[in-house]
Amino acid sequence: MKQHLKQLFSITAVLCLCACGTGAQPEDSAAETEPPAAVSESPAAETPAQTAEPEAAPNASRLLYLGQASMRITTPEAKVIYIDPYAPGDYSAPADLILVTHDHYDHNNVDMVSERNEDCQIITQNEALKDGTHQTFDLGYATVEAVEAGNNPNHSITECVGYVITLSDGCRIYVSGDTSKTEQMAKMSDMNIDFAFLCCDGIYNMDLLEAAECAALINAKVIVPYHTTAQNGVYFSYEQAEAFPVENKMILEPGDEIELHK
Repeated sequence: MKQHLKQLFSITAVLCLCACGTGAQPEDSAAETEPPAAVSESPAAETPAQTAEPEAAPNASRLLYLGQASMRITTPEAKVIYIDPYAPGDYSAPADLILVTHDHYDHNNVDMVSERNEDCQIITQNEALKDGTHQTFDLGYATVEAVEAGNNPNHSITECVGYVITLSDGCRIYVSGDTSKTEQMAKMSDMNIDFAFLCCDGIYNMDLLEAAECAALINAKVIVPYHTTAQNGVYFSYEQAEAFPVENKMILEPGDEIELHK
């Protein structure tokens, strides 16, 4: 099963993800078979047909999943965005932006991002939910829109946010933070989200069935289950992610990196 899902991480597979789920292997439309080379009359000189190798898209945005709710996005401009730093992994790329959804230890360890560019910005729930209003930040290389997040009794909706990040190439990524279903989710299908990361540990956050209900409301092209465990020192549960009951699901394990596309 893991091997099957790993095939989704090729460039051509990600290009097709917007139209498929894990139940069906996407067609590899980028790979074309060249016609056989000219052959001599001698059978020994016959040349087999060749298959063209797809080339990496120039300036493609990428996402590295680090575990729990932690990830790194690299934009087409090579700007680096870290979200909810906590899980161990590769934080070596100097940060241009650090996003924090709320003030819990498994989301706000910004000190892990020691490499930062001079103009690095940090946006936490305090800036994102200023005076009780969800804020939008136009950073040039990306637009970051804070959205509702929270549940009772673990996460106050007045102290937590999720983020919708729109990159300069138009790709939109939603990270839920810690939440259950919110009123705003009923309107989020209008945002045309490409990749939605939904928490689903079932202890401090919504369980798999509620997360699937949220996925239907948000209607993103690709759904990624994350924050799949509530155990200290455990950053991912493959079994929980695999059990997430949606068709357009992509499973990312810590250390997996994908290209982001519309």
